[in-house]
Amino acid sequence: MVTGDPDLYRHSSLREGLLEHVLVGDIMRALWRRGSRDFDVLRPVTDAAGYDVVLSANGVVRQVQLKSSALGASTSRQKINTALARQTSGCVIWMRFDPATMDLGPFSWFGAAPGMPLPDLGERVGRHTRGNAQGEKALRQGIRVLVKSDFEHGLSLDRIVERLFG
Repeated sequence: MVTGDPDLYRHSSLREGLLEHVLVGDIMRALWRRGSRDFDVLRPVTDAAGYDVVLSANGVVRQVQLKSSALGASTSRQKINTALARQTSGCVIWMRFDPATMDLGPFSWFGAAPGMPLPDLGERVGRHTRGNAQGEKALRQGIRVLVKSDFEHGLSLDRIVERLFG
């Protein structure tokens, strides 16, 4: 599979689920290697709170919104749900993946230290992906757009675990 492969788009929900499971498994494995046996993973029933998964380890709880891009993709921004900013310790992990192997990395990070709220999301309001009958894409007040420079880039999985749990 290459970036232009239609399977990346046709099966995007399947791909997102696969990537989430791989990432969560990799984070759990990294915690295990560090000697941590006090960790848990929770998944919300809805996405109304702005996060895809809750990760906890050693008394630290993180609400995580996941984003992904194929290696080589030209993605330069991500849409972030403002509800994430209302969480106690929200963050965003932007994972790159190899579309042929589904291997993960490198990673990008937007967040604060464990126990701290999400940094300010700024004022760039997202728009709907589809236009109305006139072709206008309405604003989505609950979405903010972060650009590449808002993230910390080139992180390994171990650095992501450090950002998550200290």
